[in-house]
Amino acid sequence: MTEKNTNDIQKSDAANGNVSDEKKIVVPGELLMETMDYLPGKNCFREGNAIYAKKLGLLRTSGRVVEVVPVSGVYNPEVGDMIIGVVDEIQNAGWVIDINAPYTAFIPLSGVREFIDTNKTSLNQIYAAGDLIYGKVMMFSPSKSVHITMQDPKAKKFTDGRVVRINTTKVPRLIGRSGSMISMIKDATKCFISVGQNGMVWLKGENEDIAIKAVQMVEEYAHTTGLTDRVDAFLKKELGSRPAKKESPKESFEEYSKESASNEEYVEAKE
Repeated sequence: MTEKNTNDIQKSDAANGNVSDEKKIVVPGELLMETMDYLPGKNCFREGNAIYAKKLGLLRTSGRVVEVVPVSGVYNPEVGDMIIGVVDEIQNAGWVIDINAPYTAFIPLSGVREFIDTNKTSLNQIYAAGDLIYGKVMMFSPSKSVHITMQDPKAKKFTDGRVVRINTTKVPRLIGRSGSMISMIKDATKCFISVGQNGMVWLKGENEDIAIKAVQMVEEYAHTTGLTDRVDAFLKKELGSRPAKKESPKESFEEYSKESASNEEYVEAKE
């Protein structure tokens, strides 16, 4: 990338809340920019004054950090991730959780809010096989052992609703800048929606089918520009003839975007 392009990005950053709208596809080893004004973020590296791409993906800048969003990949847990999982098995010391990853996770007894006397309480009274949970990754060891905690204030067990799975690399696009995309879908469809770092999306509400289609549209067209307008037009077309309710869900979204290495309000959806 030339110095002229770098200046263009800086202007775009200033005009758009320090986040570039650029969606250029880059390849491993491609020169992204030559400047010391930016820092290499996820899937980038520096040599001298230059920043290069490590992976095939979409170029993004956030603040003064440049990074590459992979176009495909599997979920790789990180401590602090909020994920959606399914209880797969109950053991003496806790629960085995399917987290839509190459390996399972575990909720130990110490990972729940309440004290459990296993002599008096069966663990399936707390979480039964098939239950859907929203928890936080509290440990991810080099041996790929993943521990989940339910002690985070946002952690919960979902009692109903529906689940959609999307590519984990599309989670940041689904959330949008400062939660803009997911908020638009929630407000339009009158649905509660929680997005896990691991690509699992839970929703419940008035227009679930339309909300699911909107989520899938974001996944399909995540690499394109003008996606917000596309989704907005879809929602208006599908919902235009439906009577609107006075109130929309008031539950704040719990999606977490780690798409940037900078300190922003939303630092959840990992790329």
